[in-house]
Amino acid sequence: MKQNLNRAVAKVLKSLHYPLDVILLCVRRYAAYPLSLRHLEQTNGERGISVRHPTVHRWTLKLLPVLEKPFRRCKPAGGRSWGMDETYIRVRSEWKYYLYRAADKAGNTIAFLLRARRDKAAARRHFEKAMTLNGEL
Repeated sequence: MKQNLNRAVAKVLKSLHYPLDVILLCVRRYAAYPLSLRHLEQTNGERGISVRHPTVHRWTLKLLPVLEKPFRRCKPAGGRSWGMDETYIRVRSEWKYYLYRAADKAGNTIAFLLRARRDKAAARRHFEKAMTLNGEL
């Protein structure tokens, strides 16, 4: 399987000492589902895989930036028509964050940006980048 991976991923995986399928399974679960690192440690332990949560955290920090590009290529393209909304997020009864979200007509999220302060210029730059990666509006 390592032959099929690009050079950047192979370089990162070279320094890791667990089996490749265990590493990729843990990183995929962490990225795809709302699980904490301790939940991953527990579920892997139930399946007979002894991996501590700091190890999974190090794997995600090393692999997710490298895997982002291949994952983005596999992501289905959004529709031709997008919309953007801006909203506030409340954390512990305080309004703290601004969430900018671009969605297609079907309601699928194409891109999002979470900021501590309202920043229209940063949101515009982020969505312009998303348009180049996913297609034009």
